Amino acid sequence: MVSGVDATAGGAQGARPASGALVPPAASDVRANESDSNAAIQNDFAARQKVLDRRTAENNYQYGVAQHNCYDTFFVNHCLGKARDAMRVVQADIRHQQLALDEEQRADNARRRDEQAALQRAREQADAPQRAANEAASAQAFEDKQRQHALDQAQRQAEAPQRAANEQAFKQKQQQHALDQAQRDGAAAQSQRDANQAAYDKKQSDFQSKLDQARREGQQKAQERAEKAQKFEQKQADAAKHASDVEARQKQAAEKAQQQQKQQQQQQQQGQ
Repeated sequence: MVSGVDATAGGAQGARPASGALVPPAASDVRANESDSNAAIQNDFAARQKVLDRRTAENNYQYGVAQHNCYDTFFVNHCLGKARDAMRVVQADIRHQQLALDEEQRADNARRRDEQAALQRAREQADAPQRAANEAASAQAFEDKQRQHALDQAQRQAEAPQRAANEQAFKQKQQQHALDQAQRDGAAAQSQRDANQAAYDKKQSDFQSKLDQARREGQQKAQERAEKAQKFEQKQADAAKHASDVEARQKQAAEKAQQQQKQQQQQQQQGQ
């Protein structure tokens, strides 16, 4: 005969097909079988406890009846002692069975705790891929955020020259203001003022050179535009003259054709 534990273990291992390979049962079937098994064990414990409680109540009742009957006998104390001994014998047996039942219940509770711990470990192992996926997703999100940060940083760096130019212009204004203040207060040394003046003169000279160059280029371009306009006007005049010549030639040709036509008509009239 196979014990309950062996039968449960065998059922958890799954059915063995004809080929000899183990086929693992479905997780829902395993949980259903375990639930049914635990329910059956708990029902058995409850039934046995009910029997022990009923025996205890019955033993107490029998002892009370025996006590009551003893008072009708001659040897009351002796009768009471026998009744008490009989009650204690039954009570000891009940106590023995109660201890055994309690021990089985403690063992079953420990077994179920172990099973719950094993199930928890199994669930944690089953959830491990999802946790890993979540961690990978978090890492990917972090990498995406880092890449976005790098893109933003690159964009800021691309805009840096303009910002630097603006800052430089502001700094130049601040420096010029500080320089003017120093000049007004007389705190700056003359050599520094001369250096500043020289730098300013050089800038002015460079600016004047650039301005003169721009003016020369402007005059040259204006002259080129004037020449182009003159050439265009000349082309327009040539075109108008050519058109006039063509029109005159066409007019002469028309007049000549008309004269020839008149002469032909006169000749025809004279011939008639």
